[in-house]
Amino acid sequence: MTIRICRLSDLPDPGSLGFELGPGVEGRSCVLVRRGDAVWAYENRCPHTGAPLDWRPGQVLSPEGTHIQCALHLAQFRMEDGQCVHGPCVGQSLRAVPVRREGAWVVLAATDRGASTSSEEADG
Repeated sequence: MTIRICRLSDLPDPGSLGFELGPGVEGRSCVLVRRGDAVWAYENRCPHTGAPLDWRPGQVLSPEGTHIQCALHLAQFRMEDGQCVHGPCVGQSLRAVPVRREGAWVVLAATDRGASTSSEEADG
C-alpha cells in the first residue's frame, strides 16, 4: 500500500504543506516542502525549542521561499537536508520524514507508515 500525501501540483513551487503522521495523540505534525520537482518532509518541530515551525498552518518557508524558517525565533534551515544555517540552533537539524515522488503524487516512503492525510492506495 502506498500512502499519498498530496499531488505535486497541489504544492506551490516553492511552497509548503502541513500533514499528520499517525492517529490522534500519537500523531506527529509534519511539513512537506517543495523546490522545483524536489520535495522533502520534516517534523513540524524546531530543534531549538520544540515549538512548531509554522507561522500559519503548514506555512514554514522564509519570505523569499529559499529556506524553512521557524516562526518563533526565525532560525533558517536548508530545504534539502533540514540543517540549521542561521539562528540559535546552527548545526542542529530538523527531523526528516521520508517521502518520495511517485508519478504525480508525493507519497510517504516505505520506512514511515501511518499518514493521516488524504491517503489512498496508489493504483499504479
